[in-house]
Amino acid sequence: MADTFSFDIVSRVDMQEVKNAIDQAQRELANRWDFKGSKSEIEFAKDKITLVSDDDFKLDQLRDIVESKLLKRGIDIRQIGYSEPQKAGGMTLRQEVELKVGIPQDQAKDLVRKIKDSKLKVQGQIQGDEVRVSAKSKDDLQKAIAFVKGLDLPYPVEFTNYR
Repeated sequence: MADTFSFDIVSRVDMQEVKNAIDQAQRELANRWDFKGSKSEIEFAKDKITLVSDDDFKLDQLRDIVESKLLKRGIDIRQIGYSEPQKAGGMTLRQEVELKVGIPQDQAKDLVRKIKDSKLKVQGQIQGDEVRVSAKSKDDLQKAIAFVKGLDLPYPVEFTNYR
């Protein structure tokens, strides 16, 4: 095992940056004149963001505020997913924003298949919500990293534990 090298392909969200982005979004919401007197709010708890607003238009505005702050903080938009807006109390709409962490099983299988089909001398295996790529040569791992970076994936990837 000492003569094989490996790295992990992961999809993570920096929760501290998300928290900072939501704090900035909440400050902007408090200062925007078009939201004065409305029941709009942005809540953040654990790994879920909740948007509450009076109507669809204001809900769209809230989404724009949150997305712009997340982008400025380096969070990839592919890592957030929206649920359908639900009617909430007091004539408001509520929408959950989910942060996607990890590589889903079906997409991990697809990624391993693409790596295998690339004819590189590397092996990919799924480990939970990440993919480990191993090879006998570090050069092959470098080629695998370049190959994965070139793929158009529905989630952002990072390369960790390179050894």
